[in-house]
Amino acid sequence: MKNKILFVLCLLTGFMFINAGLDKFFHYMPMPKDMPEEMVKSSKAFMEIGWLLPLVGVVEIVGGLLLISARTRALGALVIFPVLTGILLTNIAVAPSGLPIVFLFIAIVLWIIIDNWQKYLPMIDK
Repeated sequence: MKNKILFVLCLLTGFMFINAGLDKFFHYMPMPKDMPEEMVKSSKAFMEIGWLLPLVGVVEIVGGLLLISARTRALGALVIFPVLTGILLTNIAVAPSGLPIVFLFIAIVLWIIIDNWQKYLPMIDK
């Protein structure tokens, strides 16, 4: 049962990150009307840096794809963790109303990391 729940959570999280990454290229999701002014300024600043949004988009797409498959899930969690850290810090600084969903995604990724801990050990063993 645990594996089925984890699969569904990873599937949904993976699709969310794939969607967010694709939106960075195609801009098909509308911006919320009640977005804080500081967040709007930050978004415009990120768009000024021409390479940053595509880089984050590619990382989100690749990380989302890796999260879906049980075989590559451990790598996907490592790929997506820095993006989640940036999302968390942005929400803490600018838009605290988004923190509950960020904490949910962090909990899912931490569950993946804890569940796959044995796969990370060769990286730190001598």
